[in-house]
Amino acid sequence: MNGKTKGRVRADGTRGFFERVGEHARRLDAGEPLPAELTVSFEDPADMLRVLSPERVRLLRSAQAGPKPVSTLATKLRRDTRAVSRDVALLEQFGLLQTRYDRNPGHGRYKIVETRASRYHLIATI
Repeated sequence: MNGKTKGRVRADGTRGFFERVGEHARRLDAGEPLPAELTVSFEDPADMLRVLSPERVRLLRSAQAGPKPVSTLATKLRRDTRAVSRDVALLEQFGLLQTRYDRNPGHGRYKIVETRASRYHLIATI
């Protein structure tokens, strides 16, 4: 995704998902363009709160400054590299971050962390 993509995290379950799909279908039928966005749906708002801990939100904010190695993020956040790696893996599993590997001459390769969107909207419906 490009740097102008907006991300949206929702916890509105199946009903909200189908409402959004219906709205997208109406827009497409009318020939209207769809805005580029990232939507992650959680069945249970408690899952969203578990995934988006304060430390993980800090990680997302730090990653928005541009692609960085996990070790750089850990240093900037003053956290253990293994803990940041676990958080990156979880956020990547839910589609909020993406990773890739770059060559590190003489040392193999290292993991680069990037955001999937330039902005995230966090919405929970209870």
